[in-house]
Amino acid sequence: MEPEVESFSLPPDGNIPNNALPLILYRHALPPELRSPSGCQSLFARNTWGGNWVDGIFDYWHFHITGHEVLGCVAGHALVGFGGDGGITVEFRASDVVVIPAGVGHKRLGDKRDGFTVVGGYPPGQDGTITRPGEVPLEEARRAIAALPLPHADPVLTRDGPLMKAWGIAHAPLSAGSTNPGGPTNRAL
Repeated sequence: MEPEVESFSLPPDGNIPNNALPLILYRHALPPELRSPSGCQSLFARNTWGGNWVDGIFDYWHFHITGHEVLGCVAGHALVGFGGDGGITVEFRASDVVVIPAGVGHKRLGDKRDGFTVVGGYPPGQDGTITRPGEVPLEEARRAIAALPLPHADPVLTRDGPLMKAWGIAHAPLSAGSTNPGGPTNRAL
């Protein structure tokens, strides 16, 4: 069964830069055999999204200027905000995956339920250094985000996935060790 895919454009919100690239939400993306930390990590790694971790989502607004981020929910559910106070609220459930463009604010809203657990990851050479609104001047954040290479693959559906089309990414060589030094960058800001 193919996941249901939704995309959301999130304009800047106060001290959260957000990104002109859309946030991509995949509903029912993880079949039961991938709904574990190791299963989800394996899927992301096959599609060159590494730096994996297993935890929850912070309950304060934060964003990343050092990487685009994928989150896969492997257990439970929680309300998650994206884009800042003027953004969107999503019920993020086991089997859902979201690709968060660098700069897009996100936080868990309220309580975690039923053992809410997510697996996170990043494209090669990127990471999830936490930035809180107001910690970095917006122009500096925008410059850092614009310099980031775009991923080589959709973390769920490889080189033909919806991320590639939504972000305007041409097929690039798929290699887990590549850092894409000369690849396309996020110039859409």
